[in-house]
Amino acid sequence: MPGFEIFGDEERREVQEVLDTGVLFRYGFDGARKGRWKAKEFEAALARRMGVGYSHLCSSGTAALSIALAACGIGAGDEVVVPPFTFVATVEAVIMAGAVPVFSELDDTLCLDPDALPSVFTDRTRAVIPVHMCGAQARIDRIRDICDRHGLVLIEDACQAIGGTLNGKPLGTFGRMGCFSFDAVKTITCGEGGAVITDEKDLYRRADAYADHGHDHVGSDRGAEEHEFLGGNFRISELNAAVGLAQLRKLEGILETQRSTKKAIKAALAQCPSVSFRHIPDEAGDSATFLTFLLPDEAAAREKSAALAAAGVDGCFYWYANNWHYIRQWEHLRQLKGAARLPVQLLEHCPDYSAVHLPRSDALMARAISMLIKLSWTEAEIEARIQAMVKALQD
Repeated sequence: MPGFEIFGDEERREVQEVLDTGVLFRYGFDGARKGRWKAKEFEAALARRMGVGYSHLCSSGTAALSIALAACGIGAGDEVVVPPFTFVATVEAVIMAGAVPVFSELDDTLCLDPDALPSVFTDRTRAVIPVHMCGAQARIDRIRDICDRHGLVLIEDACQAIGGTLNGKPLGTFGRMGCFSFDAVKTITCGEGGAVITDEKDLYRRADAYADHGHDHVGSDRGAEEHEFLGGNFRISELNAAVGLAQLRKLEGILETQRSTKKAIKAALAQCPSVSFRHIPDEAGDSATFLTFLLPDEAAAREKSAALAAAGVDGCFYWYANNWHYIRQWEHLRQLKGAARLPVQLLEHCPDYSAVHLPRSDALMARAISMLIKLSWTEAEIEARIQAMVKALQD
């Protein structure tokens, strides 16, 4: 990762076809666009690749989460269970929907712990959003079963895990809707973009409308379209879709490269006595965007994180002190700092996020370091990285 490492003639060709028509908008202008519909083509290809009935392309992974929540009827005052280890967009989408994020503990997958979920359910809980963080699976089959037993909506945040599977089933297809991101640093990229997928026609119809101001997209005259409900503007442009379409065709090769590189580095690090690894429920289905390893305690993790940086090993992240991906550093969330008053602040049951206490998650994240797996590394660079990492991580 990320896909921008392998931009080539394929992306340029797709973009040029859009520029040749002059139609950058994904809807309408039927005559001028010369039969070229890049967003629609991407959607069809993604649905086939994921083995689902429907896909809708949108402007970002954050937009995908917002669309999925709306399509599933999650809104004002509803509680949505989320993990504390994710990109903050997962939480922001819930807040922007007027719903209430409720945090639950992680397990050794560094994703939501299925066994911990029931302890945070209340009579206001409506949905669970597990995140397949850093490209590897949550125990999503067990989470799905728990949601089914409790009558809860399951929405998968697979924004970092396109191409990953669990027992052969694609991540993003276990819940009622799955969400993907195609931003600048994702496995495949549109520059900016995202998508929702589903097997439910009604959810697709609602998602398709909500993403475009409620337009029902019936017929070929945009001005004559009806509106079942209010929506927003989460549209993607044809230019972004064109880039992503070329990238999607490269996904299998990307996964092969990532898996091969990760396997080699992981085998070498396994020789370091102080290193253990994040549990991955299905190694064969890991998209292998990151290699996550754990040290014995926080002090060792901080020491080795600094040692890796000093050795010139870039792309290693100590999430426990990272401003974007773990709740411990999210001061804007902990204090509910909005640009304006937030809907959740009007609720009698608004949580005190400054008091969120997740000791098991802290104990795991304080020990974890993740290294991204690049597509552009040569064999010599991989070997040099292995030698530098082993030297830095040895006791």
